[in-house]
Amino acid sequence: MNVTGHTSSRKRLGPGQEPRKAASIRDVAQAAGVSYQTVSRVINGHSSVREETRKRVEAAIETLGFRRNATAFALASGVTRTATVLTSNTTLFGYAATLQGLEQAARAAGYSLGVKVLTPEDDLDRTVSAAAAAGGGLMVISFDRLGASTLRRVPADVACAAVIEAPPTGRKAPRPAVWADDREAARAATAYLLGLGHRTVHYVAIPASVRTRRSEGPRAQGWRAALEAAGITPPEPRGGRGWDAQAGYEGGRELARDPDVTAILCGNDDLALGVLRALHDAGRSVPGDVSVVGFDDAPHSGFVTPSLTTVRMDFQGLGRDAFELLRSQLEDDHEPAAPTFVGTDLIIRESSGGLQR
Repeated sequence: MNVTGHTSSRKRLGPGQEPRKAASIRDVAQAAGVSYQTVSRVINGHSSVREETRKRVEAAIETLGFRRNATAFALASGVTRTATVLTSNTTLFGYAATLQGLEQAARAAGYSLGVKVLTPEDDLDRTVSAAAAAGGGLMVISFDRLGASTLRRVPADVACAAVIEAPPTGRKAPRPAVWADDREAARAATAYLLGLGHRTVHYVAIPASVRTRRSEGPRAQGWRAALEAAGITPPEPRGGRGWDAQAGYEGGRELARDPDVTAILCGNDDLALGVLRALHDAGRSVPGDVSVVGFDDAPHSGFVTPSLTTVRMDFQGLGRDAFELLRSQLEDDHEPAAPTFVGTDLIIRESSGGLQR
């Protein structure tokens, strides 16, 4: 599982330019030759500041481009520290577990965490602007296109960290971010099924967060890479229109009717549940006729029948590390903690087995 962080910037960067950290309240204080408490008083209109001092502070604010919002007061006074999470979903396992990790880290650091649920009908620019004005910085859970589009709209001078899908090979994340190497995990899961003797592996996809040549996310890319490395032409992926069991059922029905299908990798465990049901309805046994592998290791995956072989993802660890990336931008003396997770794991259970014909 790869983790990477990139320092935030205050303007759009050209090729080869290094990003620059947004001005802090202490930067303003140093430029104006006053204490950061005095800067806080100026920002909040306190009457005890001399006019000459006020003008000097305001000039430093203007020169440095310091954002006048609730962040300044929170950081200067220590009265409250806040952060806002922008996410399109709070119920799917990956999103919910990531949000839990963010909340755990925020609570431990004494921050108050707000959550804004995004919808396709939102004016994203307005939503981001309102969240930024609340102060404290933003965190974006960017597993889908709505989250990715929101992340691209965050102004460069707003403290921000994100949890994202693994970016395309050779491309950097747009903001400080953490991600799991689900591309490699999907490649390994596919190679595992081929190693059991299956002639090919079919794929039921989750929606991709970004548009690529085939509109494939990293999990689909890893699946495809494993097949091509084995000299196998990848079959047409199914699904890609939803994340839930219904989408898996719809994507799996045609596969279930095809006797040549003996192995299926699913983009998440909810899709795998739908695929298992489609196979059951078609009279196909698992793993006798078809092996099924899921992704994420959601809590229910070990308790269905047959129990689901799946890729375990440390979503809570991603959330905790994303918060540390944000905190390092908000607090001048805070450095991001070392990652609390080391990778993905393939959890072998009952739903996968060797080819029996």
